[in-house]
This record gives sequence, structure tokens and C-alpha cells, in this order.
Amino acid sequence: MSGAALGLEIVFVFFLALFLLHRYGDFKKQHRLVIVATLLAWYLCFLIVFILPLDVSTTIYNRCKLAVNSSPAESNGSYVTLAPSKQRCFKPWSYIPDGIMPIFWRVVYWTSQFLTWILLPFMQSYARSGGFSITGKIKTALIENAIYYGTYLLIFGAFLIYVAVNPKFNLQWNQLQTIGIAAANTWGLFLLVLLLGYGLVEIPRSHWNGAKRGYLLMKTYFKAAKLMTEKADAEENLEDVMEEVRKVSESIKYNHPLRKCVDTILKKCPNEYQERMGRNMDDYEDFEERQNSYPSEKSLVKLHKQVIYSVQRHRRTQVQWQILLEQAFYLEDVAKNETSATRQFVHTFQSQEPENKFVQYFYTPTVEWYWECLLRPWFYRVLAVVLAMFSVIVVWSECTFFSTNPVLSLFAVFIQLAEKTYNYIYIEMACFLTIFFLSICVYSTVFRIRVFNYYYLASHHQTDAYSLLFSGMLFCRLTPPLCLNFLGLTHMDATISHRDAQPTAYTSIMGSMRVLSFIADGFYIYYPMLVVILCIATYFSLGTRCLNLLGFQQFMGDSEMTSDLIDEGKELIRREKRKRQRQEEGENRRREWKERYGNREDSTRNRVVHTEQKESSFSETNTNRPLSKYTRSNGRTERDRIELLQDAEPLDFNADSISDDPLESDSGRYQPGGRYLSMSRSVIFDDV
Repeated sequence: MSGAALGLEIVFVFFLALFLLHRYGDFKKQHRLVIVATLLAWYLCFLIVFILPLDVSTTIYNRCKLAVNSSPAESNGSYVTLAPSKQRCFKPWSYIPDGIMPIFWRVVYWTSQFLTWILLPFMQSYARSGGFSITGKIKTALIENAIYYGTYLLIFGAFLIYVAVNPKFNLQWNQLQTIGIAAANTWGLFLLVLLLGYGLVEIPRSHWNGAKRGYLLMKTYFKAAKLMTEKADAEENLEDVMEEVRKVSESIKYNHPLRKCVDTILKKCPNEYQERMGRNMDDYEDFEERQNSYPSEKSLVKLHKQVIYSVQRHRRTQVQWQILLEQAFYLEDVAKNETSATRQFVHTFQSQEPENKFVQYFYTPTVEWYWECLLRPWFYRVLAVVLAMFSVIVVWSECTFFSTNPVLSLFAVFIQLAEKTYNYIYIEMACFLTIFFLSICVYSTVFRIRVFNYYYLASHHQTDAYSLLFSGMLFCRLTPPLCLNFLGLTHMDATISHRDAQPTAYTSIMGSMRVLSFIADGFYIYYPMLVVILCIATYFSLGTRCLNLLGFQQFMGDSEMTSDLIDEGKELIRREKRKRQRQEEGENRRREWKERYGNREDSTRNRVVHTEQKESSFSETNTNRPLSKYTRSNGRTERDRIELLQDAEPLDFNADSISDDPLESDSGRYQPGGRYLSMSRSVIFDDV
């Protein structure tokens, strides 16, 4: 099993990152480089979280070997306290051979740092650029990132000059490398505590509120009102941008040098706008003889950027509106089915997506009723209580992890108890649950936050390239300090525990933080205590109240604006529900009509064709005989049935004339009975 666990987790984490990226990104429409860069960033960050528990168990086993191999005369105090018997020092099932983990962490860490500080910021500017060529996009990206990179180079250069001039410092390359890592981790820890303080409170509270049906329904109505406003704004913005595109397309004809740029812009427009604006593309005009001014290439680049943004936003709001409607309809169905005497879940609308047969077999309407109406609320309450307990343990440990005698951090107590018995399964499970919960609190906040319309992770393939790359940057900057914080909570970091023991492979590549004592002994220890204040502020919704005062409508139960938006959203949902009910009723009527008269229509058509063939052959052989003697007794009934089955426009019996065409009015005279005397049988059955 040596190294097998590492290989399995590498494969599993890859498919996990691929699944999440498929949920938020669009593999068909977005650029491949954007997909690959974002996938690599997410994959490396998730990989660090999943592999770190294996590093902890391997380090504990290596400490055990050193303690056993050390003689009592040569051992120091720490080895004496940890020295077990040889029978108790055995390899864990997930043991990773020596030399693999340092190389692995070095490759993963420096690759993620290269992505977050160099490649992903450049690709962000490249993705948002409106240039029409690769060279133009690269030039725009370099100009936009010049200030970004110049700031970091200025700070780093000033630091190097200070170190070179000051004789007290005699830094080597390894120490400079450690200082750079410490600076990056300090920036990440600053943002980490802010996100962690929000997630520790919001995740348990969201699950507790998830058990309240009325709360979820009211919040859905509130979201519907806000989303409708955003949807209308997106449609208006798209109309304005398309109007500018139309003017540009009409002014620049196909023989103009900038026509290729206009064609590129038109390809990014929706299909209905392309068809509308494509009607005037064939007009020839000599642009050299025209004195009017044409748009410059720079203005076309700006317009191209606006088109990409407006189309993406319009598409996203349309999809989100449909998803929100399904959620609202489902929550209303749950509220109706709670009082059902049959205990079978009844849907108002059938699902538009085909359901899996396996799910249909086991997830019956009865099972769905018991889960949605009885079990799910209690499950969410129990889960919320468990998550709240984890949050309390994390807050306590963040405030006391610097204490080593006595050990106050609960996570460190759990790991040290398992370390005494060398229960590696328990050690790995405890480490995994701890770092997994911390990651959920931080990463879920990254997925939830929204910076106006510039950064927004929208599910169902509606996230733009800029937001995907920005999320990759955040993950790469947050994951290393998150792992260091976890090692500090469990006292596996020698900087925190102050033990002369073998460090983990992950800590070894970070270098000794004691080079910068004010960061190692000050910022890393006391700044995480700020999480207490952030948790209190999140619990009392201080951030939500501040945003509400600034004019950003937030869901607050005691706000009058919230009540108005809930009423507006309820009316919107009711309107959409009536609209869908009318559509389904029309489809059901058409389906019933086809089922009832479909066979008759086919038989009637066959009978009519056979009758026409028979009459035509009979008329050829008997041209001199009168036709009135060979009429069918039920001929009028068949004609009325055929006319009823045809999708013809209804006749206006009160109009002065049936047709506006004078030729038709002359050729066919209309009688009060609603029939044309001059219409022959061949004209009636032309469509048949």
C-alpha cells in the first residue's frame, strides 16, 4: 500500500476539480487556456488539502522511528517523552516513502504561486480584452498589468536595497526565499481570517434556516424580485449595445478595412440580432469617396468588450431566472404537500429534464413526501448543530493554539492522544475532517461572494472567464496559509509547538519563519484571534445591515424594503406560474386531440387519396357520363371532417370580403353557408 493512497487521492481530486469546473464553467464556449489554467489552479489547491493528512501521519511515523533508533543517552527530553516500544511503532497503511513528499510539495507550491502571481492575472486581462488579434490582446494585458507587477517589483526592490545597505542583515538565498514565502502567506492569512469568520457562522446558520420552509420560500421571492430587476437591466443594456453595433455595421460596409473587426463583433451577438443586422450587409459603398468619419479601431475594441460582457450577462440572468422559477415552484409544492392525507408528493409541473429510471424506481412519490416533508427538516437541524459545534471548536482553537503548556487547542489534544497510541487511521480522519471543515468555510465564502458584476461564480455553466480565473487566484493564495494555520492548530508546526521534533514535509519547504520574528511570533499568533470579532459581527448580520443602509438590498426580516420585495417576487412567481399552466394546458389539449383524432385523420387521408385515384380513373374512361350520378352519401361529412382537421385560419363571416386579393374575390364567390361555389375538389384537398 506504500504510495497507493497518494496515487488514489491524486486521481480522485482531479475528477473532483473537473466536476466543479464543469458545473460553473462552460467547456464548449470558453477558451481552452482559461479552462486549463482554472482547472490546474483548483486541482493544486484541492490536492494540498487532501494530501496534507497523509503528510501528518507519515511525519508521526518518522518521529517514532527516530525515537526508537535513538539511545537514551543521546536522546533529548522530547524523544524520551515520545519513545514508544518497537512493537508499537509500525508503518501506517498510507505511508509515503522518504524523499517523495518534499519534491511533491515543492512542485505543487511553486506551481500554484506562479499561477496566482504571474499567469492568472495576465490571463484575466487577456480574457477581458476586446482586441481582435492575439497580439492586440497580449499588448492590452501587458499594459493593464504593468502597474500590478510594478508595485510588487518596487516593494521587493526597496526591501533588497534595505537588506544590502544594513550591515545587521546577512541574508542568504534560502532566507530571501523564506521571506518571500512569508510575505505571500501573510497576505493570504489576512484574507483567510476574514473569509473564515464569515463561513464559521453562515454555514451552520444557512443549514438551520434550510429546515424552515417559510423562510426559504420568502427568501426565494426576495431573490426573484432582485433577479427580475437585474434581468431587465441586462436586457436594456444588451439593447443599447446592439443598437451601437447596428449603427457601426451600417456605417462600415464590407469593402472597408475595418469590416473584419465588425464581422468579429457580429459573431459574438445573439442569433436574432445577427439576422436583423445582416440584411444591410450587401450594400456596396466606396468608403474613399465618403467624407463622413468612421469609428476607429480603438472604439471598436471597446465596443467588442462591451458586447462580450453584455451578452454573457444577459445569458446568465436568463438561465438564473429559469432556475429560480423551478426552485420557487418546488418550494410551493412542498408547502402544499405537507398537509397531504395520501402522503404522496404531487408536483404542479412535471420536470422538463428526463429522470433516471433508477431514481424513479427508488425515489417514489411516497419516499419523496417522507423525505421532503418529514425527514429533511430534521436532518438539516441535526447537521446545523454538528456544524455549529465544529465552529465553536475552531474559534476556541484559533484563540488558544499558541499555548503549548498546557495544550488548550482541542485539535492539538485530539492529535496528541492519537499520537500516543499511533492510531494512524484516527489521526488521518481527524486531520482530514479538520482541514476539510476549514476549507469548506473558506471556499464556500469564495463561491458566495459577489463583487458587483466583475466577480461572480454562477452555477449551471454561467460563470465568465474573468471570474473563473479570479477564483483560481484566490484559491492559490488562500490554500498555503490555510494549511499552515491547520498545522498550527494541531501543533504540528515547530514554530508554534516549540518542540525540537521532525517537521512535516510541507513545513520544511516553507522554511523557518523565525527569520522574521515579528511575523512568526506576532502576526501569525495574534491575528487569527480576530476571527472572534468577525464571527460576532456575522452572527448579528452587521455587514448585511451596513449594505442595506448603503442601498444594496439584502434579505432582512425586519426591513420594510424586504417585505416589499417579497410581495413583488411573490406576484412575479404567481404570474410565471399562470403562464406555464396555460402553456401546459394548451399542450395537453393538442396531445389529446392528436390521440383522439390522429388515427381517424390518417384513415381519412388514405380514403380521400383512394377516392381521388378512383374518380380520376373513372372520369378518364367515362368522360361523357354525368358525374352527379356517382356521388357518395357521406361526402359532405368527410369534407367537413377534413376541413376541421386542417390548420386553417378561421373565416370571418361578418367581413365584407373574405380576401384582400381582388383576383381571389373574383374567382371565388362566398355564400352565406360559409362555402365557395367555385371551389373544386382538387383545391380542397391540395394540402392532403
